[in-house]
Amino acid sequence: MKRDQDGMDPYHHVDPAEAMLRMGRPTLFVPEYVSELRADRVVVGWKDTREARIAVRDALPFLTEAAEVMIIEICTSDEQDAAHRRLRDVAKYLQAHGAKCRTEVRVQMAETDAHQLIRLASDGGADLIVTGGYGHSRLGEWMFGGMTRGLLNEAPFCLLMSH
Repeated sequence: MKRDQDGMDPYHHVDPAEAMLRMGRPTLFVPEYVSELRADRVVVGWKDTREARIAVRDALPFLTEAAEVMIIEICTSDEQDAAHRRLRDVAKYLQAHGAKCRTEVRVQMAETDAHQLIRLASDGGADLIVTGGYGHSRLGEWMFGGMTRGLLNEAPFCLLMSH
């Protein structure tokens, strides 16, 4: 399914983000030009939410087989200490299941969080991003952007999202 479906008849296509939010199942999004998923290097985009916890649990088969799992939280500068503690907890959970993890806390920049996560994943040679899928009102996404929509529109590799 093509990611960019703007201008299409809404009755004749499926919005990937909307489908993921409604299905209640982990959803693997694969760009058109990707023919295989290696999942050797996986990035977990962490946010201390129910959706992120579900995504990590759903992705355990990928995470335990990966050569490296990088858990990244993007936060404001005053949240860094708490973010480090949260990521340590996630890493302990994954390591207890046999995953090889490292953590990284990054401060929000002028670029969107989605773009920053994609850039960090790309720099780390990621094959897959795992994250919670979040929904906002159309107006909220138009005004503030949205991590889920940004990842779906921009990521050059596979995404596993759970809601």
